[in-house]
Amino acid sequence: MIKEQFREINKRFVEKYEKIDDSKEFYEFMAKPIRQSFRVNTLKIDIDSVVKRLSEEFELEKVPWCREGFFVYGEGITKTPEFALGLIFMQEASSMIPPVVMDLEENLFVLDMAAAPGAKTTQISQYMNNTGCVIANDVKYSRLNILISNIQKYGCVNVVVTEKDGRYFGRFKDTFDRVLLDAPCSNVGMIRKNYKYLKLWRQREVEALSRLQKSLILAAYKSLKPKGVLVYSTCTLDPEENEEVIDYLLYNTDAKLEKIKLPIKSTDPILEFNGKKYSEEVKKCLRIHPQDNDTEGFFVAKVVKP
Repeated sequence: MIKEQFREINKRFVEKYEKIDDSKEFYEFMAKPIRQSFRVNTLKIDIDSVVKRLSEEFELEKVPWCREGFFVYGEGITKTPEFALGLIFMQEASSMIPPVVMDLEENLFVLDMAAAPGAKTTQISQYMNNTGCVIANDVKYSRLNILISNIQKYGCVNVVVTEKDGRYFGRFKDTFDRVLLDAPCSNVGMIRKNYKYLKLWRQREVEALSRLQKSLILAAYKSLKPKGVLVYSTCTLDPEENEEVIDYLLYNTDAKLEKIKLPIKSTDPILEFNGKKYSEEVKKCLRIHPQDNDTEGFFVAKVVKP
């Protein structure tokens, strides 16, 4: 049984996740390899041209919640000229959601607070049609090279890269039209990519990350203009890093949540965990378990500032 194999790798993880999702399907999908997917880079080419060419070699299936997104079946997609030329970006399908729900348009001032390696940064730039300005920030110098490389490869000329602790941006009160906080997290959703994330998972790390995420989201909200949109996302399923962070923001600010409406299956958000009750408003968040759409586990919240 897959659950027992998970238990052998990390007993504490299974003990906790029995309270989050103890279904057979959850473990089955967590153990399955992740489906490959890509996003067409419309800054360089139109969707139909890429799809027509790649369909000669691969089986493609549309990602329902992202117009430019496609699942791809077959080997060797990263060996194609389309990949080499930056016409497509290899990106996990659920991770395409945050920019989709940011209500992006041309000539906005946008902050991507934890940007590397740049999948969502390039998607934001694409949706803004290379106008306005995107501040792509990351705290780690070692991650900036891949971020800069992707920005250049994908032809994003409206992006400025910074190296700061995300909390630094809290001093820029009411500055950005849109903010994305794709927060550093415990990566439970990525276990499908690599079992090392299962081995590395620790509850104390979850708690430390939750504290960091709370301070990051407060800074992100402060930096957002009134009537602006903040999207918070993680690729984990631990409530302390998801619903609890959103509950904390709602309790400490005048933030409002907006229901995310997408053609996607999801799991009900968690309203109470380990004795902590969260605001009913967190029902508006999107909690995606691997078995819902055969993707990574993912969490997205859309916040608006009155």
